[in-house]
Amino acid sequence: FQNFHQVVMAEYKLEVTTGTMKYAGTMDYIHATLFGTEGQSERTELDNFGFDALSGMTRTYTIKTTTSLGKLLLLKVEKDPFFILSEDEWYCSKIVVTTPEGEAILFPCYRWISRGELVELRGGKAMKVFEDDCPLLIDHRKKELTSKKRLYHQNVKGNIFICDQKIMDKIPTREYDGKPLQAAAGLCLFYMNPENKLMPIAIQLHQQPSEQNPIFLPSDSETDWLLAKIFVKSADAMEYQAIYHLMGTHFLAEVFAVAALRSFPVIHPLYKFLIPHFRYTLHINTLSRTILFGHKGALNTSTLGYEGMTELIRRGLSEMTYSSLCLPENITARGLESVPNFYYRDDGLKLWNIINSFVRKVVEHFYPSDNDVVKDTELQDWISEIFTHGFLANKLAGFPTTFDAVEEVVKFITMLIFTVTAQHAALNNGQFDFLSWMPNGSLLTRRPPPTTKGQSSVETILETFPNIGETVKFAAQAVVLSEKYSDMVLLGAYTEEWFQEPALKQMIKEFQADLSNLTDIITVRNSELELPYTYLSPTEIENSVTI
Repeated sequence: FQNFHQVVMAEYKLEVTTGTMKYAGTMDYIHATLFGTEGQSERTELDNFGFDALSGMTRTYTIKTTTSLGKLLLLKVEKDPFFILSEDEWYCSKIVVTTPEGEAILFPCYRWISRGELVELRGGKAMKVFEDDCPLLIDHRKKELTSKKRLYHQNVKGNIFICDQKIMDKIPTREYDGKPLQAAAGLCLFYMNPENKLMPIAIQLHQQPSEQNPIFLPSDSETDWLLAKIFVKSADAMEYQAIYHLMGTHFLAEVFAVAALRSFPVIHPLYKFLIPHFRYTLHINTLSRTILFGHKGALNTSTLGYEGMTELIRRGLSEMTYSSLCLPENITARGLESVPNFYYRDDGLKLWNIINSFVRKVVEHFYPSDNDVVKDTELQDWISEIFTHGFLANKLAGFPTTFDAVEEVVKFITMLIFTVTAQHAALNNGQFDFLSWMPNGSLLTRRPPPTTKGQSSVETILETFPNIGETVKFAAQAVVLSEKYSDMVLLGAYTEEWFQEPALKQMIKEFQADLSNLTDIITVRNSELELPYTYLSPTEIENSVTI
């Protein structure tokens, strides 16, 4: 007869603990593989009856092998999708493995695990580098450090960014259907991924942490994550329109223009130099106060309404600094020097340098020495008016109160011309492209920001958006403000002849040549882009704020 013998299986017990924080659990499949000095186990699904990985739960599982694996070295953990459910990250605190010989080995984890992610854990006592003698562990140690150096080195070069909307905190809003509206004042964390895309990875919709202010993640339900992004984009749209567009270009241009008209006679060289950059500015600002801020205006229709938008501008002015208006300093202060595919920075800095070179030639022509600057009382009156009435004599903001050197005049006028030309083009010209599709940046949200997870739906999102009439109003504004008009005067095209000096005319020609060269550079660059960045091409920039 045939002899049969029973194969005795070695059993390893795994006590798996899920973190105690909210949403630490997962519905996904979890697999484990053990590695030892005498071999490895099969890839085993950790599955008991009922829910396996809930917050704060410890469950016990068994992995069987035909023989003992010897001394345990590594524990590999993987997480696979549960049917078609969206990403469901799992926070694994620790795994304790008890060997067939009765030894309990702790494998600390204490981290989030995503789908498709390979997590290899080491257990046992702490080991110094020279104490590892197993080739598998030596190789694992080297790979772990290589991965960490790559990860944390990138983060020191600038891969994590935050958008802080604290300026929106507790800002007044208008009423809608008899109830006060609510705006987000969020914190949005971004990650520059290996594909050089800046991706949002976490959103908190209010400044103060609380149970009613959850942190939304891409792993949340699709509508929860989308709704969080909608509120952040809405707050961003209001901040952008009020502070950066209206105040930061339109109203600053008005300050510069009115001060020039009050301080310089027509014969003054800086009047002749600057007056083309104030063309139509007072006219469009007068209209905008009626059209945008009027009873039926787009900004009055926003979540904030007239009072809230005015307060937002007031807050923005109180935080404005001289260096924030000077692009090279602005980019450096925000740590954006090395962000890839940042064409606003790339084109803007080239324009800043071209404008600065032109301004230096003109200013040094009329002011050969610092003494010429100091004794020009009309120039001193001009900057004094700007400081007093434009920046409300805020000395902490760093704006000049007087001019004591040629270099100071060059820098200020470079900032002025850049602001009323390039900066306005960058902020204004893309409004139809990016805001005509209302969900990308709605000025109005009819529902309050969510305070819990798991309660949203498509209906919630639709109820948050403006109605059809309000949407049309916002889209119409984007069309009008992005329109090109037949009498548009481009940057560097001085259609009115203010200077008769040949030297000045030659400076203008050189300025125009530099702008033409930049246009060619940007055109070549854009020909290779799926989404060209055209807003700072000199052929798209007006010589003044006119729309």
